[in-house]
Amino acid sequence: MSQTSDAKIADEVLRFKEPVASNIPIDSIYETEQKLFIGLDSDSTDRSKEDSHEPQYDFTSPEFANIPELVRETVGFEDDPSLPVITFRSMLLSAIFCTIGSIVSQLSYFRTTYAPFPVFFVILASAPLGRILARVLPAYTVPLGRFSFSLNPGPFSIKEHAIIGIAANAGSQGQWATYLPTNAALYYGITMNPAVALFFGWGASLLGFSFAAMVRKILIDDPEFIFPLSLQQVTLYRSMQGKSEFHAARERKQMNVFWLILLCTFAWQFLPEFIFPFVASLAPLCWFASRNHTVNFLGAGRGGIGLLNITLNWSNITSTVITYPYSVQVTIFVGFVITTWILIPVAYFGNLWGSPTYNIMSNGVFQKNGSTYPFNSLIYTDAKGIQHVNETKYEEIGLAYSGAQYTWEIFMWYASYISAFVWCGLFLGPKIFAIWKARKQLGEYHTDRLSRIIQKYPGMTKWEWAALTAIPIGILLAIVAARQIWMPTWTYFIALGFGGAAMLPMSFIYAMSGYSIKVGFFNELIYGYMIEVNGSSRHPLGQLAYRVISGNVWYDARTVLEDQKIGHYLHLPPRDVIGVQILANILALPINYGVMRWVLSAKFDYVSGRVADPQGQWTGQDFKSYNTAGIQYALVGPKKLFASSFFSPVLYGFLAGALAPVIIWLLHKRFPKARFDLWNTTIFFASAATFHGNLSTGPFTAILVGTFFNFYLYRYRHKFWNKWAYISGAALDTGFNANLLFIFIFIGTTGAVMKNWWGNNADNIERCFALKG
Repeated sequence: MSQTSDAKIADEVLRFKEPVASNIPIDSIYETEQKLFIGLDSDSTDRSKEDSHEPQYDFTSPEFANIPELVRETVGFEDDPSLPVITFRSMLLSAIFCTIGSIVSQLSYFRTTYAPFPVFFVILASAPLGRILARVLPAYTVPLGRFSFSLNPGPFSIKEHAIIGIAANAGSQGQWATYLPTNAALYYGITMNPAVALFFGWGASLLGFSFAAMVRKILIDDPEFIFPLSLQQVTLYRSMQGKSEFHAARERKQMNVFWLILLCTFAWQFLPEFIFPFVASLAPLCWFASRNHTVNFLGAGRGGIGLLNITLNWSNITSTVITYPYSVQVTIFVGFVITTWILIPVAYFGNLWGSPTYNIMSNGVFQKNGSTYPFNSLIYTDAKGIQHVNETKYEEIGLAYSGAQYTWEIFMWYASYISAFVWCGLFLGPKIFAIWKARKQLGEYHTDRLSRIIQKYPGMTKWEWAALTAIPIGILLAIVAARQIWMPTWTYFIALGFGGAAMLPMSFIYAMSGYSIKVGFFNELIYGYMIEVNGSSRHPLGQLAYRVISGNVWYDARTVLEDQKIGHYLHLPPRDVIGVQILANILALPINYGVMRWVLSAKFDYVSGRVADPQGQWTGQDFKSYNTAGIQYALVGPKKLFASSFFSPVLYGFLAGALAPVIIWLLHKRFPKARFDLWNTTIFFASAATFHGNLSTGPFTAILVGTFFNFYLYRYRHKFWNKWAYISGAALDTGFNANLLFIFIFIGTTGAVMKNWWGNNADNIERCFALKG
């Protein structure tokens, strides 16, 4: 379609639709008058060089009116449809980075602190590699008929660059579906059939695409939903792909700094991770009273609440101090302070909420007398090899109790889940209604410049979306119906319904803040009530399978949406983006599964809890939390659980989650300039629900670093932040991950152990000697 005809169509559309001011809350720290090109200085010389390559637009015109200022200053509004996207070199590099990312991410699942594989590293490293391939590969066309392709179609393009990052991000986030075979091996001595485990993972992953499709029209096509993490990546792509001498010189300087920080971080991480673990958790309170139990509990970052505790281990900080908006960081820290620095000491020293009978710093389950809950003794295997729950034995053992911290964690997760729906309804409801009204009147109701560009490319047809939905649903149904995952077949369809219902509110929070909300606890509650039906399996692994299908596919959908937004910003054909995401997921899962089996073989005693990891890292605490939830919601069941006065108060979390957003919404309406809308109750409750029993060092250091980066530097030294913030965060995360991989392969698997010395004390590496470990 020609430019002229596009303009005529747009003019006709705009007669019916006037631009509407954004009602979506955007962190005020992101509002700036400066262009957000990494490395762009404000002096006239550099600006004139940049502006000579950037067309100028009238941002007051209708096609730009709905695009937020931050987006207008970051993305480009011109497109070259002739640029190659899916090429041999882009697929080769995608496979390489996807493999590396899958290994690193799966390793991190077993650790207490989790630093995600940094896509910024992929962006920075793939550009020079792509250019090298463009120089060395022959211009040979592989003859495959209609599928023929050239090994070297010309210069390495920004669209190839972006598709590599999208593929690596999609495939390197780990697979939540691997939790099922992991917990089966860790806690029940079951080795799942590899084919079942793999197809369960593929089905759950592809289901994320189906769920993402339900909200794509709202969140991807609408420019007001900015997806901060996507926008940051776009900034880097555009910065690195300039053609001028200015861009080339800037890229060389940034890459030099990137590699310097990466190498320094790689070298430094040997200290906190292996040689000198004392610096991973500096507990100044313990230095003045190392034998005082009260002071040690307050100051210790391992086994204590980490009051004023400083960490010099980047794995406890991560680049979220740069990628999260500052308001989100403050909200997260406030949630941490209330639960960890206030509630835990009150319960611990006041002997409240089951303390000290039930260890407040544990996410395990206990018998009424405080001893470890013998859940394995409640499960027996019949003649067919199928495991069942021994109800008679359960009546003898009784209810499964948990520590106070884990108990109010359930309260907070309930509140967070309901808050997401209420918050979405209050702040997004008018927007959804406006889009629905426009949809009845017009075929394409998004008429902004970005949408008009992307509408020129063919999208997925309804039949293709239907097939992409039917295939994973069919795969999972076959596995469930074959009784391979201990889950009643009829509950599978309920799982699909609740999973779909949660997509919009959870995605809305993520699209505006970059913060991901967990949805598992509410789904576990529903599952626990459903399996009260006679004949239903009460195996905890069935509950975990339900949780993966109903809730954890949201995490896959989140990545799908984030990458599709990048494609929208960089004008990539939607079909190419979705296709490469699917291929990346298919490639990544076998690698995830292989790494999982590797860790279970090498670190089984640590991650199963049989032996304590001296550094408090290989704890597998996420897997333990999932198993604890399975015992409480499936083995015991919510009917029995909440009949107890110990657990019944957590149900008030639903009420708290429903009321808190309403209060914030009313305050925002009454005092709009106060920006109460930035105090997202869903993020607050989710932060308050985060378990800090094994490791509480990190949040205090993170808010200090985050304040420096995203408050002081962003507001008062914005040119410096703009040039170096994302580069630094990417280099720090990449250096840590490289070090983690090196230690695991070359030290961890050999059985090498660091000798004890002053900085690696045998009794307590923090020198909080009144505490164990």
